[in-house]
Amino acid sequence: MIEEISIIGGNGRNGEQEPVRSVKFKMGDVISIVGPTGSGKTTLINEIQLFADGFTPTKRKVLVNGLAPLQEYREDPSKNPVAAITQHTNFLSDLPVHDFLTIHAGIRSSSTVQAEGIVTETLSFANQLTGEPISRDSRMTELSGGQTRALLIADAVVIGNSPIILLDEIENAGIHRTHALDLLRKYRKIFIFVTHDPYIALLSDIRIVMRKGMMVKVLRSSEEERTLSKKIRIVDDVMHKLREKIRVGDQLMDEDLEVAI
Repeated sequence: MIEEISIIGGNGRNGEQEPVRSVKFKMGDVISIVGPTGSGKTTLINEIQLFADGFTPTKRKVLVNGLAPLQEYREDPSKNPVAAITQHTNFLSDLPVHDFLTIHAGIRSSSTVQAEGIVTETLSFANQLTGEPISRDSRMTELSGGQTRALLIADAVVIGNSPIILLDEIENAGIHRTHALDLLRKYRKIFIFVTHDPYIALLSDIRIVMRKGMMVKVLRSSEEERTLSKKIRIVDDVMHKLREKIRVGDQLMDEDLEVAI
């Protein structure tokens, strides 16, 4: 059983030793990886997904419970404990949503009744993340980008029950971040976000700052930042309401922008 993972620092693009030599995540932690475009954020999450052991250009290593990861994590996709939700969500399957989830739940569950309950929970979870409700009869290829990523997050958390979830820039997918973070924290997993969003970053337990392909700093959210995040949440909720009004064709008024901070 995975209780923690550690990243052992390697080298930056120019061969320089990266300043952060190690960082540890425990089950229940929410982590944000931040930094400008091209700073190495995606490389880092790819190495986590691959359980790098010094074989990538950065020479980083990922440890599980303080030890080298099992070889089967890399060789057998069904045993890989990492689920990655990226910005690329093309489907080869044209199944209805319910059938897609049922097949996955059936593989994971020994009981048909239990599988159906998990499917219902997964769809409910997904519909709390997206502004456009997902119908169980919709075909997978008909879903919008936001709906698809909401469904994949719910599927990874509920049906897949993966202990480590990687989420790449969900702020660009039309997903309600407030609901997402509130829901995810109910599950004891390691959630790792690649993000440019200050709200997600401030609500994370740990922030890894990337620059020039290196982990240059590890920050833990302070009480002052937690207080600030509550104010950002108010603004975020206002923006969410504005987006919803625009989607349904309503006109906006001055009072729609009134924020009580």
